[in-house]
Amino acid sequence: MDLKLPEDLANLSELDEKSLLEVLTGRFTQNLIYTYIGDILVAINPFKYLSIYEKEVSERYKCHEKKSLPPHIFAVADRAYQSMLGRLATGPKNQCIVISGESGAGKTESTKLLLRHIMELCKANSQLEQQILQVNPLLEAFGNAQTVMNDNSSRFGKYIQLRFQNSSVKGAKINEYLLEKSRVVHQDEGEQNFHIFYFMLAGISTEDKEIYGLLDPTRYRYLNGRFGQEHMVQAWRVKYAEVCNAMDMVGFEEQEKVDMMTILAGILSLGNITFETTDSDALKVSEASRGWLKATAGQFGVQEEDLLKSLTCTTSVTRGEAIQRLHNQQQAEDARDSIAKVAYGRVFGWIVSKINELLAPKVDCDVELNEIGILDIFGFENFAVNRFEQLCINLANEQLQYFFNHHIFLMEQKEYKEEGITWETITYKDNKPILDLFLTKPIGILSLLDEQSAFPQATDRDFVDKLNSKFKTAPNFEVVRNHTPLFTIVHYAGKVQYNASGFLEKNRDTIPANIRELFINSVTPLLSVLFAATISRTGTLMPRKAKLQVADDNFNSTRKQSVGAQFKHSLAVLMEKMFAAGPHFVRCIKPNRSKQPDQLDSKLVMDQLRYNGLMETIRIRRDGFSWRPAFKEFAERYNILLLKPDLPLDRSSCMSILNSTELSGWKCGSCRLFFKYWHQEELARLLERLGRAALVIQKNYRARICRRRFLSLLAEIRRQRQAQREREEREEEEERRRQQLEDERKRRLELEQENLRPVPLPRKKKPEPRPRSVLNTLPKAPHLAPVPRPRSKLFEATPFDNELNASLMLQPIDEERMKEKHLKKTNTIRWFKETQVRKLTRDGGFPCWFHGMITRRQAEDLLIDRPLGCFLVRVGQSREGYTLTFRGADRCRHYMVEMQSNGKYVILGEDRAHSSLTDLVQYHTQVGIKPFMELLTLPCGQMCDQEPDYEELRAFTSSSSSEAVERPAEDQDMDTGSHKVHLQMQRLFLPPGGSSNPESHKPPVLKRISDRRRRVEAAPMEHKDDDPTGESRPFPRLYPSIRLAMREIQQIQQHFQQSQDQIQVSSGKALSSWKRTDA
Repeated sequence: MDLKLPEDLANLSELDEKSLLEVLTGRFTQNLIYTYIGDILVAINPFKYLSIYEKEVSERYKCHEKKSLPPHIFAVADRAYQSMLGRLATGPKNQCIVISGESGAGKTESTKLLLRHIMELCKANSQLEQQILQVNPLLEAFGNAQTVMNDNSSRFGKYIQLRFQNSSVKGAKINEYLLEKSRVVHQDEGEQNFHIFYFMLAGISTEDKEIYGLLDPTRYRYLNGRFGQEHMVQAWRVKYAEVCNAMDMVGFEEQEKVDMMTILAGILSLGNITFETTDSDALKVSEASRGWLKATAGQFGVQEEDLLKSLTCTTSVTRGEAIQRLHNQQQAEDARDSIAKVAYGRVFGWIVSKINELLAPKVDCDVELNEIGILDIFGFENFAVNRFEQLCINLANEQLQYFFNHHIFLMEQKEYKEEGITWETITYKDNKPILDLFLTKPIGILSLLDEQSAFPQATDRDFVDKLNSKFKTAPNFEVVRNHTPLFTIVHYAGKVQYNASGFLEKNRDTIPANIRELFINSVTPLLSVLFAATISRTGTLMPRKAKLQVADDNFNSTRKQSVGAQFKHSLAVLMEKMFAAGPHFVRCIKPNRSKQPDQLDSKLVMDQLRYNGLMETIRIRRDGFSWRPAFKEFAERYNILLLKPDLPLDRSSCMSILNSTELSGWKCGSCRLFFKYWHQEELARLLERLGRAALVIQKNYRARICRRRFLSLLAEIRRQRQAQREREEREEEEERRRQQLEDERKRRLELEQENLRPVPLPRKKKPEPRPRSVLNTLPKAPHLAPVPRPRSKLFEATPFDNELNASLMLQPIDEERMKEKHLKKTNTIRWFKETQVRKLTRDGGFPCWFHGMITRRQAEDLLIDRPLGCFLVRVGQSREGYTLTFRGADRCRHYMVEMQSNGKYVILGEDRAHSSLTDLVQYHTQVGIKPFMELLTLPCGQMCDQEPDYEELRAFTSSSSSEAVERPAEDQDMDTGSHKVHLQMQRLFLPPGGSSNPESHKPPVLKRISDRRRRVEAAPMEHKDDDPTGESRPFPRLYPSIRLAMREIQQIQQHFQQSQDQIQVSSGKALSSWKRTDA
């Protein structure tokens, strides 16, 4: 039987390192990886799958009480969301979740879980939620890589800002920090390049590899000539499909995807270009790599000669005269690698910029949005060789540790002293001196780095010597005596030795002007946009709309800012956002360095607990007061607990409120109140109780008001009916009197005519009077409103519905609403005709499951007697999209199908985009539709085999409809109202280029003309049979050049292989002849 271990370390009776480690180790062995320290969550990476993230678990952590459920990452997401809405202690306020820990501790996975749960909490049946969730796999592919410490290490930092209006998410923004671009051209032993290169080479089909110019992965120098084993390749293939789907879901265009993959292929080809010297000391491309140069030029969309020139020489303009300076071999290789790093960095920056553009909130500028920020930044790193990137990464972690210390220790204990609260000061490890070492002006490490970078002749050794002379007495800096430029910093997490080789060059991050101008004029639009973009103070790429032809001063001025200065400024902006928000902390712990499940290294874990300051955190959470509202803030929030209006916002009111509760353990200062972390939930529970009571009052009040309105409405209906009945009776009485008077007049006239006759005539037989109609003798029944037809046979109308319908019948028709409805329908028809007909038709007709523009009720009636799983697709009547109607077990379900801006089709709430409706239907015959996971089994076809059921679809077979299509324009202008819409629908559902008019009525000349036109239209369609969307497929701009280059590379490789074989054969013959001679 497992021992019950405390879920909150702040409740430990004995607080020492041994008891702390025992609790964490015991919980880890029971697969309880989450533990609280007050309101701070500690998460230990299990390195395996746990079934604690399922849908049912997520549902339990929605608006839950902390004590009722065990610690969980979902609880942190729920707390941040409720705090943002103002449902906890404070009013509505921006929130931020800070996830910290060393590399491999599980920060990236924690970020994904937080995002998923927040999207569940704000679920508003919006496709935006799914788009936000797809951002993470997309950024991981381009920004993560395998390192010796972590198989999925983030090589950049990101701060995700989720924007909310009330409780619904309205947009998102990604802020990225310091991508490790040097990884593109160099990886240490046991490490890999960015994931996307492996995903791409494993997932792209053979035909697409030929299009992009990709060959065997082991040929590429930037991948160290290595690739994965079969099981890894299979996993990468799946990942590539996920990345492509993520791009489709977020909204990337097909041509943009093609251009991006072509640029990535160009980066790989660029790495295989090698140089050799000539007799004139000028460089040339080696014979073996001429094909790679041609391939790179084609993939980048530039001329081969211009690319070679930018690699082998630098052109500068002095006093109007162009001066060329030839590169040596090392400089040419540096220029090659510089192009690769800059190009990849620009692609990554463009992806982030594109995501921000597509996910920007679509609300008015004056609408105030709340925000939840999630910080997932690189963990603390200490490798065998630590470079410029590790210096910046560890600086960011120092800044986060300072933020944690400031909120948990510094600010809290300062307020205790100011407010006169009795308190024993808790000492903690303050890392502000380390931050001063880095950031102080003008003698901080980054300032000195910028100073040395400004001198073209300065070296990395000069920079280290400068550091040694300035900081040799600093307690957090250690001088290293070595011929290699080394120095050591004593960080909060331990000592790290840095190798300064390459520091100055990486900090400058310059692009030669001729390279930038070359790529701005590339025929690949994306590459042109990337190099015409400007860079902000924080290092963010800002693409321009217009294509620039020459370099401008604005770009040069922004690029003069060093990488270190950009990173420093971006950190300052990040800290400003976080200090203005309510923080929530997640401390991730790495259990072992071998990345093995169910293993916990006590020493490693204890080291992380120490340098994170968790012992001191436990003490201050146990004894301290984490929530410290001012009197006014508290009284405004909780004055309702006294149920007294116009309560003054002062200390006495706060005391009255607190005395009415059963809270204990709080303290009162001179200007504010001091509460434990769990007091917020107690007070929130009291407010919730009052809220439920208010709901009951509102419910009954509204029920009374609605009943009163209903009774008055019913009385009005009855009064109108009675008045109508009386009016009809009066009309009947008047009609009866008129009839009697008319009969009397006729009788008198007959008598007079008889008296005037001079001679009596033979008497005629008097006709019998006609019997009165039974209907005339009975009073007419009062006019009753018709009973509305039920929505479908699955539902019944209630008497209340009939009464309401009678009242609606008495109201005048809203003409404006009818016009608006008609306009929407007309716009939908136009959208379908212009963008959808060609995509949907196959072989001159629509798929059997497509039923045109029918109503929801008609769709349900069609499916009522059909088996489970039967479905149809119809056009929306008031929106540009489709609806998939499905026959479920108990009722019909209607799934909205949206067409995104990039032309992809998505079922609302699904996480997969499809290139066509046919693909969507085919996919969901094998994969169920969320949330019920229902499979499409049987299409609901047309009832009649000879002609379509709907008049709009009969244009395929009836000639009358085609005649209506070809009527003169003046006749078409006479159509109005629903008749006009009907004719538009007839014209709409004609197949593209198709006509059912009899050709016999045409003269022979017109027949030949129409046949010729039809052949011209059919020619391009022959190449589209394999394309489900009916659209031409995008290709790289210089695809022919890429194909020629690939053939040349393969020929050179074959020639080289044959030469090697001949050398081996000749050496073998020489060896055998030598043996015979010796014999």
